[in-house]
Amino acid sequence: MIKVYGVHGSPFVRKVLIALDCKNVPYEIVRQMPFSGDEAYKKINPLGKVPTLVDGDLILGDSKVICRYLESAYPDPALYPAGVADRAMADWYEELGGTYVTELATGIFFQRFMRPFAFKQEPDEALAEKIITRQLPPMLDYLESRIPGEGFIFGDFTLADLSIVSPFINASYARYEVDGSSWPALSGLIERVKAIPQVAAVLGKEAKSLGIG
Repeated sequence: MIKVYGVHGSPFVRKVLIALDCKNVPYEIVRQMPFSGDEAYKKINPLGKVPTLVDGDLILGDSKVICRYLESAYPDPALYPAGVADRAMADWYEELGGTYVTELATGIFFQRFMRPFAFKQEPDEALAEKIITRQLPPMLDYLESRIPGEGFIFGDFTLADLSIVSPFINASYARYEVDGSSWPALSGLIERVKAIPQVAAVLGKEAKSLGIG
């Protein structure tokens, strides 16, 4: 059986778990905190990041690489669009969501959720507000211009949709929601993605793990 090393709450682990669930592939979660200094884990993934997927002798340590493997090994249902141009754009959205958008949204999550609850520290609210009022809006404007008012970016649900939405799920745990009056297309996409049964199931497990709700 496939093993996924990681923890609930990571947007990167979330993406892999949802992909596996969408493809109805059984797996086992092995709890592993990122950057823990665990020497045994670093033998599997020298970067110390999560997730890591182990499928027999195959060991992969990046969510994009893992999801590409799952798409090839378990092609039905497809989680990437079929056309060359659309697939290239899906790669772009996955990269954008997994890097810059995640960096901003998880900055809010870290300040308002992780610092008080995990580290017993006061949040840097000025930094969180800077992200919300100055750094995020230009990216929200860009995404709003690219996202359809209904449905998903490429028609059917794909990992491009999830990659854009996933960082905002983390931010929502820290009391931040995309303003639907200013960015209605993005706000709508977030709700539609969260309503996908496999997404909702993983988020339910996250809420229990994080003590939310």
